[in-house]
Amino acid sequence: MAVVTIITKNNDGAGVVPSPGSLVEGELAVNTTDRKLYTLNNAGSVVLLASGTSYSDPVVIDVSSASPAVRITQRGAGYALLVEDSANPDTTPFAIDATGNVGIGTTSITEKLTVSGNTSITGALTATADSSFTSTGALLISKGTSGEQPGSPATGMIRYNTSTSQFEGYSGSSPAWKSIGGSTLSNDTSTASNLFPVFAGATSGTAESLFTSNAKLLYKPSTGEFSASIPRASNGIFASSATITASYTVATGDNAMSPGVITIANGVTVTVSDGSRWTVV
Repeated sequence: MAVVTIITKNNDGAGVVPSPGSLVEGELAVNTTDRKLYTLNNAGSVVLLASGTSYSDPVVIDVSSASPAVRITQRGAGYALLVEDSANPDTTPFAIDATGNVGIGTTSITEKLTVSGNTSITGALTATADSSFTSTGALLISKGTSGEQPGSPATGMIRYNTSTSQFEGYSGSSPAWKSIGGSTLSNDTSTASNLFPVFAGATSGTAESLFTSNAKLLYKPSTGEFSASIPRASNGIFASSATITASYTVATGDNAMSPGVITIANGVTVTVSDGSRWTVV
């Protein structure tokens, strides 16, 4: 039998009936002396729901011709209202200890639920509508190593990866775990094709936009070459080293130029392909 436990307001007294001002509509009150259960109806009147003789043989209030049923019971130092539904068996209902802490089992709540204080849910929590976290503190999300990533991930998952010290999300047209809030940097010295340099839309703070250079400016990691359609020195000066420190071949179809007196370091050679020119000005 599925049991959903709801804490009620405790109006303890010698047969004292709660006043309308002590309840709000739909709120339940337990009179612990004569085991009576009251509520406030929509007309503003306190209504006696049922009565019993002891908590060991609790009051049962039929709310329909079959299940579910409602009863008052004692939980530790407090009291509770139980709703039982034999059509949906559940062996892990709400549990209330003597200090009023509540644990939730498999429970369906169709109306608004407000919880005050710290609440722990040990099973899976599914929200089918928008959710709001309105504290001024922080939200602690799932975290773990790369090896502890979910075995069957779904797009939209986010977590903190303790192996990479980065937030990551499972996304993309070919879904994969990707860094959130930044890209992973690597020292690429082997790619032989031209890549597009990336530019930020800000010089400080957080860059909201990144831009690629298209074919106007290209970079080849394997050689360290930049290719630009029109190199332009905005200050009118092009500067270069006076010493050639690495061997270089002026490829067929290219010409090269070096300003000033040039020194070629020991062990370094400059090769000029047939039909090409290297001019030292």
